[in-house]
Amino acid sequence: MVSMRFFTPGRFNCIRWLAVPLCAVAAEAPAGAAVPETMTDNPLLIESDLPLHYPHFDRFKTEQFAPAFETGMAEQLREVAAIKAVAAPPSFDNTIVAYERSGQTLARVNLIFSNLAGCMTNPEVQKVQREMAPKLAAHRDEVRLDPELFARVEAVYGQRDALGLDPESSRLLWRIHQDFVRAGARLSTDDKAKLRAFNQEIARLQTQFTQNVLKETNASAVIVDTRAELAGLTDAQIEAAAAAATRDGHEGKFELRLANTTGQPPLAELADRAVRERLMTASLARGSHGGEFDNREIVARLARLRAERAALLGYPDHAAFVVDEQTAGTVAAVNQMLAQLAPPAVANARREAADMQAIVDQERGGFQIAAWDWDFYSEKVRRARYAFDEAQLKPYFELNHVLVDGVFYAAGRLYGLTFRERHDLPVYEPTVRVFDVFDADGSQLAIFLADYYARPSKEGGAWMNAYVQQSGLFGTKPVIANHLNIPPPPAGQPTLLTYDEVRTMFHEFGHALHGMFSHVRYPRFSGTQVPRDFVEFPSQVNEMWASWPEVVQHYARHHQTGAPLPPELLEKMLSTLKFNQGYMTTEYLAAALLDQAWHQLPAEAVPGADGVTAFEAAALRKYGVDFPPVPPRYRSTYFSHTFSGSYSAGYYSYIWSEVLDADTVEWFKEHGGLTRANGDRFRAMLLSRGGSDDAMKLFREFAGHDPDIRPLLKRRGLDQAAGAKP
Repeated sequence: MVSMRFFTPGRFNCIRWLAVPLCAVAAEAPAGAAVPETMTDNPLLIESDLPLHYPHFDRFKTEQFAPAFETGMAEQLREVAAIKAVAAPPSFDNTIVAYERSGQTLARVNLIFSNLAGCMTNPEVQKVQREMAPKLAAHRDEVRLDPELFARVEAVYGQRDALGLDPESSRLLWRIHQDFVRAGARLSTDDKAKLRAFNQEIARLQTQFTQNVLKETNASAVIVDTRAELAGLTDAQIEAAAAAATRDGHEGKFELRLANTTGQPPLAELADRAVRERLMTASLARGSHGGEFDNREIVARLARLRAERAALLGYPDHAAFVVDEQTAGTVAAVNQMLAQLAPPAVANARREAADMQAIVDQERGGFQIAAWDWDFYSEKVRRARYAFDEAQLKPYFELNHVLVDGVFYAAGRLYGLTFRERHDLPVYEPTVRVFDVFDADGSQLAIFLADYYARPSKEGGAWMNAYVQQSGLFGTKPVIANHLNIPPPPAGQPTLLTYDEVRTMFHEFGHALHGMFSHVRYPRFSGTQVPRDFVEFPSQVNEMWASWPEVVQHYARHHQTGAPLPPELLEKMLSTLKFNQGYMTTEYLAAALLDQAWHQLPAEAVPGADGVTAFEAAALRKYGVDFPPVPPRYRSTYFSHTFSGSYSAGYYSYIWSEVLDADTVEWFKEHGGLTRANGDRFRAMLLSRGGSDDAMKLFREFAGHDPDIRPLLKRRGLDQAAGAKP
């Protein structure tokens, strides 16, 4: 769910979750390294003395970040200069390992700042983001475009077959060489200058796009005058809307805040069609209606710059540049899968719309189903077809029970993990919870932070990030965080979740397990540092336990009575898991196809700002997903996955990974499900390996066969599309 806003990867966005800020590898300084006296005034520049190097969130001030970044960059340049100055011929240790050790101060500063930028932003933090993004891009180029440094890397790579390296070291050599080549190390001096300019402007624009999305999402909240207009919402939801309105200066009114996706959660419950239309209209208009936060010019400029950069690096377009590093391998393979899935998905969505239209007509509504009607009437269809209302589940999904008795319980049954909450470590926001994580043998495995509540200063969606990544080279253990955007309840009320939020908690914890179980030597391969179209696979597998009967029976208890979820209600819930899949698949595919449409363009074909909306509409028509009741999950102007940089030309990854996920779920079912033997095998053969081996090789060794798309098609009700494999 990995973003590279500034320097190195580490944070994840997800589909029903999402992520963007930078993240980096945190590690101890090399043994014996002294901390210069001038560094001791800034706590960001000193390795934390807390358990597992947990960050000292209580000591950091915004004004310390810019000088800390500058110090970190200067330190890495000195480290690079030292590598180049070694008199001995280039070797794996004096060049590759030395490079792997460099930049640790910068990485630590980067990951801490990433957290604040994503979770607790403010104008001062955003100013630092804007100032540092191009500087960090320039620093990265200064390192990876250094001809002397690359000459040493190239020299070691040239003798790779004679070095007798162990498999992980051999892969590190290949990986670092590949990083330099893809960064432009083989370009001419003039072309390197062009590349530097591209990278700095792209970094600046991605940061501006991200900030615009957050600011407009906050500014676009829908204000409702009367309680009657909120009919259908629960009393707790209405109280929360009233509190939000009061906080934002609208005393006596009600405020419906926007989520990051096109679809908005209250649409499933709001009975007033006019309010639903206002909410959806506000959501769809973000970033495209003029004003301070309009993102159309940024979208066009980013698409053009990325295309120009790809051409400079020898690729036909940005998508080809991105996919070349992924398990998909080629743009043609991505296009084939998306094209295979789109027609049956849209056909299913049209059938679903017809079912809803029948209810509208039966009620003599006098209108055609529109995007703002879908969630409301799909719930009516669900109730009629299954005698099931999803609202019946919420009293059984109290947040703490889901976390402790569901997410943690499943991890205990599968992997032998135990968790103990602690209150002695500093947090950046009072609702953040901290847990020690212990392995089956009682040793500490990791520290886990749970940051689940939405707030205006927090980016939308859900994601995982690593504050400290496991590394044998540095002897570090992971500090991992999960972030969601669950609306906080009124004071004194329990936090009751939708099933989608429950599933998101399990999903993000799948990313967390990937980071916690990492067992590699080199930080470059730690945890989730795998191909983008593979990274969602382990987290999607972990979703299966959210609906596994034994796990559901353990966590789904009524928040007032403690009574377990009735078996008949559980059966109804499970029977509806394929319900509305036409809609969910179509909205996702529309966004994934938009991402590819933008990034498969050569620079000269990219439209200007005034053509963004028309290009988007034409692309949806071209791919056959222009079905107005089902708009894309993200429109281009608030599509942070792709235009903030973290998933550019890579949003297809979720469905690509889901092929592996659905196949693996079948493997678990065939081998006994929730058992330690199965968990230990998945951990040993896949979760612990990070990026230390070829991703598809790891999958094949675990599953015993090539990926099979049929379980995914069956899961989504798209069986008629069976055939191709990824």
